[in-house]
Amino acid sequence: MSIFNRTMLQRAGEYRAYEAARQSRYEDILNEPDSLRHIESVRGSSAWAVKRVFDVAVSAIALVLLAPVLILAAIAIKVDSRGPVFFAQERIGLNRRRGDRRSRSAAVGREFRSGTDRRKSLHPGRPFRIYKFRTMVQDAERCGPTLACAHDPRITRAGRFMRKTRIDELPQFLNVILGDMSIIGPRPERSFFINKVRVEVPQFTMRLLVKPGITGLAQVENGYTSSIDEMGHKLFYDLKYIAEFSIWQEIRILFKTVYVVVTGKGAC
Repeated sequence: MSIFNRTMLQRAGEYRAYEAARQSRYEDILNEPDSLRHIESVRGSSAWAVKRVFDVAVSAIALVLLAPVLILAAIAIKVDSRGPVFFAQERIGLNRRRGDRRSRSAAVGREFRSGTDRRKSLHPGRPFRIYKFRTMVQDAERCGPTLACAHDPRITRAGRFMRKTRIDELPQFLNVILGDMSIIGPRPERSFFINKVRVEVPQFTMRLLVKPGITGLAQVENGYTSSIDEMGHKLFYDLKYIAEFSIWQEIRILFKTVYVVVTGKGAC
């Protein structure tokens, strides 16, 4: 057997082992008897109400205190490239379909644990418009949805700085006030990518059991996502966040977000 063939077989074995370990991590969380019950108990508890009050209060204060930064960012965008200051895009958020939340979450859990994959059905999330500062050239996706990657030529000079410092995310405080998002939660994704990922990882739609966030455990641990595979890899952190929700976890993620912003860790 040639060196090339031996190397390819070794790489294939390593990949299969990695995928098996990743799936096992998902199942450890999903098969935890109290995971879904914990989610429902939290959503109906005072802790969830405190989270909403915290979200609105912090977002309102942030928009006022950061007004000078918002103005400077808008000026930089207009000077640096042609096109609008803001960028609006449809994303998928919390599943708010009618029906009992407890029975709905239980059904979702049964689907994941049984391995059911409704490949031809739409995800259960609710669409909303997310607001960001524009960091790419105008019509950056004229050829279709494409994730940003390292050294992406579509990113403008001002946009690269704003992505590194997360300034481009600041307009999303408005989404939080409107009730579409939370400050902390799984990152909202587009319908196109959700449906693509859930074909291989049906657990991906479990992220829709809570509101999406400006920042979150997956974001501070892994930074920006530049491929479909990375979206699947980060799912572990999203499920961990949902299953272990607590006010203290929110505080830890918030402080880690400050560290990420200051150091530029995980910027694209």
